[in-house]
Amino acid sequence: MNTPVLTLQGVSKRFTLHHQHAAQLRVLDQVDLDLNAGECLVLDGPSGMGKSTLLKLVYANYRASSGRIILSHNDGDTLNITQATPRELVAMRRDSVGYVSQFLRVIPRVPALDVVAEPLLGDGTPSPEQVDAARQEAGAWLTRLRIPERLWPLPPATFSGGEQQRINIARSLIKPRPLLLLDEPTASLDKANTRAVIELIHEAVARGAALMGIFHDPEVGAAVATRRIDIAQFRSAS
Repeated sequence: MNTPVLTLQGVSKRFTLHHQHAAQLRVLDQVDLDLNAGECLVLDGPSGMGKSTLLKLVYANYRASSGRIILSHNDGDTLNITQATPRELVAMRRDSVGYVSQFLRVIPRVPALDVVAEPLLGDGTPSPEQVDAARQEAGAWLTRLRIPERLWPLPPATFSGGEQQRINIARSLIKPRPLLLLDEPTASLDKANTRAVIELIHEAVARGAALMGIFHDPEVGAAVATRRIDIAQFRSAS
């Protein structure tokens, strides 16, 4: 039996509301789930139920209050994300986990082409040939996501919301990783670009990636899901 790419065991998250006399807000309680290679798990439930929080716990933008989040890498190693060091988290995000958030965060003056190419270049000093190859690959992704070539030399901060989201998607998916986290990737896209993203998700599943995502558009969720869970089952009553 294959080892899951991602395992959550008894994961809970509570926030301390310091402006309300340190009251505790419990958002998620005792999340248990496995995510396997070649799956796209869609998180269902109304807004405010903790879906984005769960993705941020896996990506370690938030730290779990309790429980374990175990990531299995391609090389067979495992990482307990809840106890990982900052250096381990940097390596995890570089090599193993892609995250399409609802907002693009990049260095303001870097051209869009280089923003998308950067994940292919690693931490060292790349050769000119490596830079050229990464830029060519980035150009192919930008073309597929309908970003006009005239925009490639410009920083994404000057783009529309939909264009920025497509840059975000290209940057997050250009480097194949075992795990992809998708937080409303098509929210600001038109129908043609939404179809392109659905195709990219299908391709990631087909190559064996494990995906976990939030899709408020029910048609998109239905088009990509291989499995669904209702996040409300992990919502604390208190």
